[in-house]
Amino acid sequence: MSLFDHYYSYDPGYGYGLDDLLSVPAPQEPADFSRFWRDKYQKALTVSPQFSLNYQCQRGGYRVYDISYRSTDDFHIAGWLLEPDAQPITRSIVVGHGYGGREQPDFHLNIPGAALLFPCFRGISRSRCERLPEQPNQHVVQDIDDPNHYVIGGCVEDLWLAVTVLAERYPAIADKIGYMGISFGGGIGALAAPWDARIKRVHLNVPTFGNQPLRLSLPTSGSAAALKAYSQFHHNVFDTLAYYDAAVSARYALQPLHAAVALFDPVVAPPGQFAIYNAWAADKHLFILDAGHFDYPRQHDQERQLIAELQSFFGESSL
Repeated sequence: MSLFDHYYSYDPGYGYGLDDLLSVPAPQEPADFSRFWRDKYQKALTVSPQFSLNYQCQRGGYRVYDISYRSTDDFHIAGWLLEPDAQPITRSIVVGHGYGGREQPDFHLNIPGAALLFPCFRGISRSRCERLPEQPNQHVVQDIDDPNHYVIGGCVEDLWLAVTVLAERYPAIADKIGYMGISFGGGIGALAAPWDARIKRVHLNVPTFGNQPLRLSLPTSGSAAALKAYSQFHHNVFDTLAYYDAAVSARYALQPLHAAVALFDPVVAPPGQFAIYNAWAADKHLFILDAGHFDYPRQHDQERQLIAELQSFFGESSL
């Protein structure tokens, strides 16, 4: 019985109850999984982001800047930086976007004392370029035949370089950097954070890329559908995806996690979301959403409650 009336040809709850979801494991990992990511991280640390800022306006209690920086493989990453206008900056947070991209920063988060960096990952929105397709179903398979050059790995590196930007911009609080990401940005965060000790706290909202074998076996309308279609003609896709499994990466996490995961989601199948939460090796807090990527009756109430929890999670006594 589906949780909601819907027009999908499949059940976005996938027949999983909460106990089932809390039992979804991470899959087996390649023997060199840890080395693969540690080497990638060390290489990213050698890149100077050479960031630049351009003041735009004051809005919602923030000074708003356009920001750009250099990432790995000489990709140009652009986005926004929000600095609190009437309070000292005591922490900073990178905020990742979904696969639909981002047209403006979020002004409603109101994390006390937090400067907020909103990068657009390579090829998407403000970071669109001729080298990469912007459409999610094309972007997600870009260079997937080579684990070392798969675009998702590049997006992880964009996040690490965003952390470098914040450490350079605010050296006095370089030990107070957090990350929050939704959907695509949640999956990128789960892949990135366990290898970057500079990130002290993590929030993931309906994160993708969890338990890739299971994820690609389930019908969805998200990027997994594009990967599944591509894999029918390119069987080595699974060799690469074994290195890009957010649930496997979560086994190495050291940071406290706040996870908002859904019971019903037609775009990011809930079993994959829960696989990331279940595997997270450090302290963690679970916030259960009725649904993700779907309008539902309690949505606004749950969003307000979630924001309140995030203000506390990233607040003065935490980061």
